[in-house]
Amino acid sequence: MNNLQVTKLHTFIGHQDCVYALQPGAAPNLFFSGGGDGLLVQWDLQHLSDGELIAKFPNSIYALLHLKEKKLILAGQNFSGIHLIDYQNKKELTSLQLTSSYIFDIQSFGNHIIIATGDGILTIVDLEKWEIKKRIKASEKSARAVAINPMKGEMAVGYSDYSLRIFSLEDFKLKHEIIAHQNSVFAVSYSPDRKYLLSGSRDAKLKAWDVDANYRLAEEVSAHLYAINHIAFSPNGKYVATASMDKSIKVWDDKDLKLLKVIDKGRHAGHGTSVNKLLWTSYNNQLVSASDDRTISAWDLLFL
Repeated sequence: MNNLQVTKLHTFIGHQDCVYALQPGAAPNLFFSGGGDGLLVQWDLQHLSDGELIAKFPNSIYALLHLKEKKLILAGQNFSGIHLIDYQNKKELTSLQLTSSYIFDIQSFGNHIIIATGDGILTIVDLEKWEIKKRIKASEKSARAVAINPMKGEMAVGYSDYSLRIFSLEDFKLKHEIIAHQNSVFAVSYSPDRKYLLSGSRDAKLKAWDVDANYRLAEEVSAHLYAINHIAFSPNGKYVATASMDKSIKVWDDKDLKLLKVIDKGRHAGHGTSVNKLLWTSYNNQLVSASDDRTISAWDLLFL
């Protein structure tokens, strides 16, 4: 674990509650955050100034989605719906009531927005028509995380019933159902080459699934002490980072899930509580992390 040097560059403060969501901004140095305080904030890795408040909602934001080409951002307000924000003018354009439950993830494919919620429903929204196209109820337990594989025309969804479910992006029919973990699946991410699906769970295990082999289990590691909350790949696709409820971030080699570095409070002045979300940016390869401790940290990762 000596071929990676980690330096903490900055701590962004301003959120008044846990920070749950991160999204890349319009430029590599910009990013958005959302938290339990209902604040949607834009930050700058280049100037390290105070965040710019974009919007404030009455309920927690667990999920954000930046629609870069449209210069809009979607915010999921728990127990309510999704809100479409013109972030340049700090103006809400429209909203759509969806659920009385938690909104855990928002992803997009083409003109479709996919929302995963705590009632176990996947809601497909037509972005242009701004209307619900389909609701998919595949479990009584929460739908926690969504990953899109455009090369295969599939999406993977992690559920709190310990399962991974793979759906067609063409007709949204179920293609595969895998009892993947021994607890809730909180994180899913396809590798940049789309050959593997990585899953992270409340059982603290990180698993790699071979996409072309009908999602056969290819690798498994006991990655953390507690739940894995998020998975993020490096811009070059060679490395992957995991965020955990055990207060740490871990960096792995993508090929064999070999552990390269542990980033925590004792070794690198890391977060003091659960690390909820990661964003591995192309801005000087900086990694951004968000935590229950109400802060966001920026990390310089130097691979030797």
